[in-house]
Amino acid sequence: MQIDAVDQRIIALLVADARASYADIGTRVSLSAPAVKRRVDRLRATGVIRGFTAVVDPAAVGWTTEAFVELFCAGRTTPAQIGVAARRHPEVVGAYTVSGEADALVHLRAADIAHLEAALERLRAESFVTSTRSTIVLSRLVESPGVGPSTRA
Repeated sequence: MQIDAVDQRIIALLVADARASYADIGTRVSLSAPAVKRRVDRLRATGVIRGFTAVVDPAAVGWTTEAFVELFCAGRTTPAQIGVAARRHPEVVGAYTVSGEADALVHLRAADIAHLEAALERLRAESFVTSTRSTIVLSRLVESPGVGPSTRA
């Protein structure tokens, strides 16, 4: 599917505020509300836009401690095995295969250090994990809600 510059701007605006009206978006991209709706419907039908969601501030729900954990795995552990295991842990907010020494990188969020330690111990107990290396986040410097061009225009 071809995505033009207008589609990219619509996507960026929806990433910034998924509750924006088609009329508001249309004003920003110089289209009518029905034209924006048609484009959004097409983007959804083709799988470019997979859904709409609420973005929750982790601090507002008390999960203010986070870490990135490098996983080192045994033998022929597959990405699918890592993904299945990661989904078993509610503290996991992202898991990625990576290049370099580690086999995967896992992003954890927890209420406090004790909770983080417990989550890390459960993750380490997965049968294929041979070792881990953790980095605790001190502060967030840049955080972007999505992909595409900036909505600042």
